[in-house]
Amino acid sequence: MTVVKNWQLSVGRAAAGDGGELPRGVQGAADPNFICAVRAFSQMFPFRLLGGGALSVYLDGEPVVDVWTGWSDRRGAQRWTADTGTMVFSATKGVAATVIHRLADRGLIDYEAPVAEYWREFGANGKADITVRDVLRHRAGLSQLGGVAKADLMDHLTMEERLAAAPRSWLHGRPAYHALTFGWLLSGLARAVTGQGMRELIRTEVAAPLNTDGLHLGRPPADAPTRAAQIIGPQSRLQNPIFNLIAPRVAALPFSALFGAIYLPGVKALVQGDIPFLDGEIPAANGVATARALARMYGALANGGRIDGTQYLSSDTTAALVGKPSLRPDHGMVMPLSFHHGYHGLPFPPGILPGFGHVGLGGSLGWADPTSGLAFGYVHNRLLTPLVVPDQAGFVATAALIRRGAALARKNGYQPVREFGSPFTDLTQTAV
Repeated sequence: MTVVKNWQLSVGRAAAGDGGELPRGVQGAADPNFICAVRAFSQMFPFRLLGGGALSVYLDGEPVVDVWTGWSDRRGAQRWTADTGTMVFSATKGVAATVIHRLADRGLIDYEAPVAEYWREFGANGKADITVRDVLRHRAGLSQLGGVAKADLMDHLTMEERLAAAPRSWLHGRPAYHALTFGWLLSGLARAVTGQGMRELIRTEVAAPLNTDGLHLGRPPADAPTRAAQIIGPQSRLQNPIFNLIAPRVAALPFSALFGAIYLPGVKALVQGDIPFLDGEIPAANGVATARALARMYGALANGGRIDGTQYLSSDTTAALVGKPSLRPDHGMVMPLSFHHGYHGLPFPPGILPGFGHVGLGGSLGWADPTSGLAFGYVHNRLLTPLVVPDQAGFVATAALIRRGAALARKNGYQPVREFGSPFTDLTQTAV
């Protein structure tokens, strides 16, 4: 069991004793330069029924913040722990994209090659020239669910087959956020190359080399150290019969944008109760992650591909992950997101959040800024509550405080902190 101590680190000194303590209710460790960011983080979870979360920050590939607070269940009875993860929704996309980059790094995938060169079935119905880069940039033109039933959505092999058979769309070549289909496109590609599904590849290509248990696709196994937090809201079972009548028709329209990319009848129930959504393999949306695990992954990407003295991704591949800012509006999201290599930027307003990463529904995210060597992960379990607006946009303010802490760390000097949580656990190996 992890023993959590109060924060007592000094700024730029070898001796401790003149630092400060973590805010009340917050556990873990943080370099004092980041106290403002930690305080702001702690204020996001003031009451038991408002859930909990975690924040982790890396600078030059070293941990400088690893903290958590709040509650992991809806009743406010179970404290968030060092091994509490939560479903991070679209932040899962960044992890799945990193799997593809690991494969490309070994020469197994060429970004400019047609997907059908690896996944033969994908070339059907006019899609033979859609490239790996098109998919990573959300320009494959396959963003719409097209009347998928709930049973199909929860069967990843069926979804891969549907996408392989789908016709070429007028959206090919145009940025259109593939809210759910992005993950099955990557998993179909990766399966064709390796013979393995994305659930296994996230463990072998991301969690294992980063030595963290805190990354799973779907519900972590019962014997895994990582535990998935309950989603606080929405939990209402009330139905709107008018919406239920109209929504499927709207979603089926070719110009339904983001709604057509995420809606299917009964979708809300998938995140309620015991969260049935976690029992599928949905590499665009149902990853369970700790903030620490996301920060470690992006910490490597912000540090030339290196973490813990190991070259996790080659420097050339890592350098190519930084794309040019684009203000071209996305057909699904309307706003510009500068998708590049499976991650997105935030080009508007300019300079508001440098670097790249991926934000998930509700506001959980992982982010890297290679220019400053800074990376962070932030996760929580509120999803769609009355606080959805500050939750979804709050990461921008938090990121500003983190960048301020990094600037102070460069000026004052800093000390890496202890990492908490469990190392990678290979649950495929069982004792005889």
